Amino acid sequence: MNDRYSRQKLFSPIGEIGQQQLQQKHVLIIGVGALGSASAEALVRAGVGKLTIIDRDYVEWSNLQRQQLYTEQDAQEKIPKVIAAKKRLQSINSEVEIRAHILDANTEQLTSLLVDIDIMVDATDNFDIRFMMNDLAQKYQIPWVYGSCVGSYGATYTIVPGKSPCLHCLLEAIPNTGMTCDTVGIISPTVQIVAAYQVAEVLKFLVGDEDALRKNYLTFDVWQNQHYEINVEKIRNSDCPSCGKNPTYPHLSYVNQTKLDVLCGRDAIQIRPPKPIHYNFDQLAVQLRPYGEIQKNPYLLSCQAADYRLVIFQDGRVVIHGIQDIQKAKTIYYRLLG
Repeated sequence: MNDRYSRQKLFSPIGEIGQQQLQQKHVLIIGVGALGSASAEALVRAGVGKLTIIDRDYVEWSNLQRQQLYTEQDAQEKIPKVIAAKKRLQSINSEVEIRAHILDANTEQLTSLLVDIDIMVDATDNFDIRFMMNDLAQKYQIPWVYGSCVGSYGATYTIVPGKSPCLHCLLEAIPNTGMTCDTVGIISPTVQIVAAYQVAEVLKFLVGDEDALRKNYLTFDVWQNQHYEINVEKIRNSDCPSCGKNPTYPHLSYVNQTKLDVLCGRDAIQIRPPKPIHYNFDQLAVQLRPYGEIQKNPYLLSCQAADYRLVIFQDGRVVIHGIQDIQKAKTIYYRLLG
C-alpha cells in the first residue's frame, strides 16, 4: 500500500510534500450525480484526507449512462446516491474519511457543514444552490469550483474569494441558457471533461499551487470540437452584493430563494422563483413537448405529463398538479426548467 500514490508523487507540482498536504485536506462536494460522481472518485483515488458529499436524490436507471459510481442494483433498490457513493468510494480507498449526508441543501444545513472545509466542488443541478454556495464561499472565504454540463457543452470556473470575480459578477455577463439534461440530453464525455478540470483545480489549490489556478471562464463543446476561454478578471464588481466592498450575501436570505408551497386540497405544489421570470411560451412549448400534451394561451402554458400536470404562468410561477411530495416537485422543476 505504500506505493498507492507513487505515480502522483512523481508529478513534481505535487511531490511527496503535496501528497502529505492532500491527506490533510477536506473537500465538500455538493451533488453526487454525474459531475459529483466523477469528481468524488478522482479525489478519493488521489488520496484527499476527508470528503463530504451531499445529495437529496436516489439512483435511477437514467443515471447509469453517466454517473460512474452506481450500479444496476443501486437503481433497482432506489438507494440514496450518497449511500451508494460512499460504499463504492470506501471500496476504492478505505484510507479516506467519507461523510455522506442525504439532504436538500439549504443555508443552515450548508453552513453547519463548512467547518474545516478547504474547498467546495459544485456538482449541483440548479442555480439556487450555486448562488447559495457562492455567498457562503464569500462570507466564509472558502474557494469553490463551478461546473456545469448539458448536451456536449460544458463550462467550469474557479472562484477564490477576494481574488476572482464571484458567480454573481460572472452571470451578470454570461447568461444562463436554461437548457437542462432532461430537455436536451447529455453525453458522458462532457461530464468527464468538466470533472477533470474541476478536480485539477482542486488539487492545485490543496497543494498550495494557487498561481496555477485557471483565471478564465472555460467553455467547450466536445461534439463540435470547440474550446473557449473567456477573460473575466475585469468583470469583478466592487458593488457586487456577494463579493463587493459592502456584501449583503443576498442568496443566503429566504427572500431570494425559490419558494415551494403545498396547495391544500388541490393535490398540487406551487413554486415561485425569487424574481419574476418571463418565459417565451413558443420556445417553452417546443422544449416541453416531449414530456406531454401542451396547451397555451397568453397567460399560461400547461404540459400534461403521464403522472402530473405542469402549469407555468407568465411571471415564472409554476404549479405542479398531481404531486404532493416537495422533493419530487423540485426535481421536476429543475429538470425541465433549468
